[in-house]
Amino acid sequence: MAGLKLDIFFAFLLYVSVVSSPACCIARLVDQLNYKASSCKHVPLFVFGDSYVDAGNNNYINCPEINRANYFPYGESYFEKPTGRFSDGRTMADFIAEHANLPLLPPYLQPGLDDYYDGVNFASGGAGNLEETFQEYHVLSFKTQIGHFRKVVQWFINKLGNDEGKKAISNAVYLFSCGGNDYLSPIFSPFQKHLPYSDSEYQELVFGNLTQHIKEIYDLGARKFAFMNLPIMGCLPAMRIYKPETNGSCYEEMSSKTRTHNQALSRILFELSNNLNGFHYSLFNLVGTMRKIMNHPKKYGFKDGKSACCGGGRFRGIQNCGQDENFELCESPEDYMFWDSYHPTERAHQTFADIMWNGSSRSFISMVGPYTVEQLFQIEVAGNTNPIDYIKNTSSSSQKYFD
Repeated sequence: MAGLKLDIFFAFLLYVSVVSSPACCIARLVDQLNYKASSCKHVPLFVFGDSYVDAGNNNYINCPEINRANYFPYGESYFEKPTGRFSDGRTMADFIAEHANLPLLPPYLQPGLDDYYDGVNFASGGAGNLEETFQEYHVLSFKTQIGHFRKVVQWFINKLGNDEGKKAISNAVYLFSCGGNDYLSPIFSPFQKHLPYSDSEYQELVFGNLTQHIKEIYDLGARKFAFMNLPIMGCLPAMRIYKPETNGSCYEEMSSKTRTHNQALSRILFELSNNLNGFHYSLFNLVGTMRKIMNHPKKYGFKDGKSACCGGGRFRGIQNCGQDENFELCESPEDYMFWDSYHPTERAHQTFADIMWNGSSRSFISMVGPYTVEQLFQIEVAGNTNPIDYIKNTSSSSQKYFD
């Protein structure tokens, strides 16, 4: 009976608006009513970052083939065609969306896209925290991605009105994968090979930009952030063959930068959570998870944790997957942690996303915190500032995971 009265009320409200309001106001009211009818625990997901979560934005920008994934065999395992994802199938962002009962999020640059109720993917392969990172590839930098997000915020406000639009933005979850390219670009980019900075000075630049970007997104209304630390950079198949004198071992210089970055990321997020009202975050220990699989692949359901499924040369560390006739392709990508010389397989992405979502895997203990991503989706934000009705991951302290 209560539901019937509510339906009658909404119908009456719509009738009054139709006879007394201009067409633009009527359209907004219809959007608001439709949104309210479907928004019971409906939480959008917005994705920022690099090729680990790119859904295909690089398909629509003028970047070279090496920085796109819109050709065979990319996408073969799930989509049976290339989509622009740097994997044989879905990515962590896709699996998180599925866990949240959302559709796979489209890339922001997809032509004709005009609906953002469920969220959208801004990520771009090659992007970094620094504007200069791989800019010769014309990638969408973190700063550019935030510019696109500003337009989406305005879209929500235009569609739902100021209060409901801001509430939707504040209740959304924001997923980030960013930082690795800031350390790869000085190695491979001719524009960054001779930077006048020490390692510590360069990292300060990276984190200065990252902190600024997080605060910008926070100022636009975001309150629930999901991060992952850097992957196992020094042990990527491409890095194992970068220095021949290492004889296939991990590249220690890159591993050292990864450790320093990840320690700083943990500290900075902890500080932001103490200084920004309503800032809640999840940090996934991606490097630790990858190290476990690399060292004991069979224990975690893989057969190979060091070599790529697709590529050339030793460890298939040459990044030529699908790009020339000399590339090699394994028979079973699900047996490998790495799809190509830099990126995980769909199977690995699913493993990572499952841990991020609920942190309940007995094989990967203490790899996410202080919240799981599932808990972030459960947090309800009143207006655009005050969090209510949430469950903290009380089994851990805020910095327990982030070494």
